[in-house]
Parts: sequence; structure tokens; C-alpha cells
Amino acid sequence: MRTSGRYTGATCLAALTFLLVGCQQSVDVPSSAPSAVAPGPSVVRATSPEQVHRGALLYAANCAVCHGARAEGAPNWQKSGANGKYPAPPLNGSGHAWHHPMTALKTTIKRGTLSLGGSMPAWNGKLSDQDIEAVIVWFQSHWPDELYQNWQVMDEKARKGKAAP
Repeated sequence: MRTSGRYTGATCLAALTFLLVGCQQSVDVPSSAPSAVAPGPSVVRATSPEQVHRGALLYAANCAVCHGARAEGAPNWQKSGANGKYPAPPLNGSGHAWHHPMTALKTTIKRGTLSLGGSMPAWNGKLSDQDIEAVIVWFQSHWPDELYQNWQVMDEKARKGKAAP
């Protein structure tokens, strides 16, 4: 639909709509998400595009098989299987990962959950501390801003030794 070498307004609008709908990511945030922090104009995340990209590659190679390609978790992740264990939860903000401070997230990845009756293997010795941080940064990049802000508040309290959920 070109007219004299230019796209029409309708064509551009249709293309933009298609791109926005195609790129839109749906994240179902639990209604129990705290609302202690009002969403601001923008959230500052202590990351770099390189770290997020590195985390994406590491996640795809090591985590996606259980947690899903887009960190959506296993189907029926809230119900235990025949073995009594729960499938891998989502890490995209719709599960419970955001309830845990950074130290707990790192520890869970390093130690796994086998000793707790879970199914996640330990990644200590397989992934470096920097690798683990990059994976966390990647899945946190999928969290909605308000959820991430609330996580930051909780994480800060945990680092200062205050009670964390």
C-alpha cells in the first residue's frame, strides 16, 4: 500500500498495532501482590542490557526446560504431582519468586531444592555467582514495574536485617 514511495497513515498505524500486539507480554500478577509502593514514572533496575542478554542465554540453556522458555513455569505448578513434588514455578512475576530477597533466590539456585523435597538440582559449581545473578536479572526483567518496586523494598529490608515475607 505505497503511495508515491510513502506509506499511508493507515498502513503505518496497522503495522504499529501489529507490532505492539505481537510484542505484548501478558503477566498475571497475583492479587496478593503488595501495594506498599506506588508505581512511579519509571523503575530503576540495577542491570545492564548485556547482563540481561547473558542471563537470557544462561536461562535458556539451563532453566527453561523446567521453568518454561518465557519463565512461565510448568503447567499446574501449584499442584503436586504423583511423586508428591511440585512442578517448577513461574519466575515471570506470576509465581512466588518475587516473595524472596536476592540472597534467598541465589541460595535456592545454588543449593537446589532436592534436600527440601523439591525437584530443582543444585547449580553451585555449574553456574558462577555472576551467572546466577544474570539469570535472576533476566527473569526479573519480566516482572511488572510495580511488582519489581515492591520486591526492591522487601529486598532492602532483608539486607538491613529486618523481617522479610
